[in-house]
Amino acid sequence: MAGSRKLGRASDHRKAMLRAMVTFLLENGKIETTVTRAKEVRAMTEKMITLGKTNNLHSKRQALAYITKEEVVKKLFDEISPKYAESKGGYTRIIKIGPRRGDAAEMAIIELV
Repeated sequence: MAGSRKLGRASDHRKAMLRAMVTFLLENGKIETTVTRAKEVRAMTEKMITLGKTNNLHSKRQALAYITKEEVVKKLFDEISPKYAESKGGYTRIIKIGPRRGDAAEMAIIELV
C-alpha cells in the first residue's frame, strides 16, 4: 500500500480497522463510512477479490491471513470472486452521501458492484 493514508491512527490500529472493514464489506456487501476510509477499504477489497480469482491453497491462505473471519473467506472464494471472473478490477462502487451530522466529515457508501 504505497502512499496510503494514515487516517489519524497508529499503524497497528489502522491495519486492524481496515481488516475489520474489508471483512465486513465482503460479508454484507455494503458499508457506510467516511470517503477517505472508503478509498482505503476499496484498495484492499479489490486486492482480496483478485486473490479470490486464483482459487488455490496459497491464495486461500493469503486471504485467511488478512480477512478476520473464515466463513467470509469461504464466501469470497465460493460466491464473490466467481461473479467477477471476466472483469479486471472495479469490483466496488463509492457513492458520496454528504456530510456527517456531528463533525461534517464527508460520508460515503462503499458497496460491491
